[in-house]
Amino acid sequence: MVRSHGWQPDVLGRGYEQLTLPLADDSEGEVVATLVRRRGLPLELPGHGPAHGIDVLYVHGWSDYFFQTHVADYWHEKGARFFALDLRKYGRSLRPHQTPGFVTDLNTYDEDIEAALAAMGHSVHDDLGGRSLVLMGHSTGGLTLSLWAARHPHRTRGVVLNSAWLEFQASALGRQAIAPLTRAEARLNPLAPMPNVDLGFYTRAVSKAAGDGEWEYDDAWRPVRGFPVHPAWLSAIFSGQARVAAGLDIQAPVLSMMSDRSTIAPRWSAAMRSSDSVLVVDDIAARSLRLGSTVTVARIAGALHDVMLSAPPAREAAMAAITRWLSGYAPN
Repeated sequence: MVRSHGWQPDVLGRGYEQLTLPLADDSEGEVVATLVRRRGLPLELPGHGPAHGIDVLYVHGWSDYFFQTHVADYWHEKGARFFALDLRKYGRSLRPHQTPGFVTDLNTYDEDIEAALAAMGHSVHDDLGGRSLVLMGHSTGGLTLSLWAARHPHRTRGVVLNSAWLEFQASALGRQAIAPLTRAEARLNPLAPMPNVDLGFYTRAVSKAAGDGEWEYDDAWRPVRGFPVHPAWLSAIFSGQARVAAGLDIQAPVLSMMSDRSTIAPRWSAAMRSSDSVLVVDDIAARSLRLGSTVTVARIAGALHDVMLSAPPAREAAMAAITRWLSGYAPN
């Protein structure tokens, strides 16, 4: 098992540190996760900010890692302490001997999440004197955190979802039709190559270097057409989505954000600069209502798949939606 050497300077530069979290070895060898934190005490607004007393843990999506410093800045300005987790085999945690992003069960990430929470002071044994935990997840990270929050009631006081991958793009019927074949292939050849259906359009909408976007990041950690997909991993996703469809009963309030429209097509369209070109947002909105008894759905006009990487008007609308949600549900 890898040893942690304490907080170290992060690739994001001044103001950010990272902590390697040693995890149990798996079939591919040594495994780690990486916790990133924004340094400095949260800003104390007059009368305290709407996120005063909150610690935020952010988890990225598929073929992704944490680089969205403006998200950390938002939470910091609202009074929260911000942390982000690069899960095993992603981003800062990816090692040369590993298959990027590969797990066979989303419950595997319980170990990553618990290691991060322990480092933040939010283990089951910690008493932070009233500090509350809010989870924030994008896409696959949103699915993973939703499942975790449902299995661990009372550990978190709120869940913020950014285009969480709660349902398959081909609808529930498509998932139910494909899932048995995927499970069979996962048993026979879990790492078999699968066709890459990512045509790079989403990257074009986001990346400054590769297309029409404004964001700069490491292409090795966030490839243009994503990481290769394997049957065992996809089967794990289908299982998680089936649990969402059956209902999760998350005890904490949930804010689920997504774009107001999808543009999923085999050819590039200018509309992909202002819509979700990855998921069917109507399905995600509907599935959000299966997460728990207190769910707020916010449809953000002009938003991309990662709402927080959208053009300024859309991402400002998303931040305003979080602030409104905090005003009603923040566990101050």
